[in-house]
Amino acid sequence: MAALKNACICFRNRLRRALTAEDGMGVVEVILIIVVLIGLVIIFQTNIKSVVSTIFSTIETNAGKIR
Repeated sequence: MAALKNACICFRNRLRRALTAEDGMGVVEVILIIVVLIGLVIIFQTNIKSVVSTIFSTIETNAGKIR
């Protein structure tokens, strides 16, 4: 029982330190990552559509085989 209590206290302390830490990613970094991801989606839009449609057609074809 004491081990569980110590684990809870340790987890709470780690969570508190993680929430109050100021060395995480900043807003600018997150925005840059989102912009890059959107750019990649726009560039490879047709490829993404074909892969997704192929995956869904395979799922529809093989859905009846699952028992």
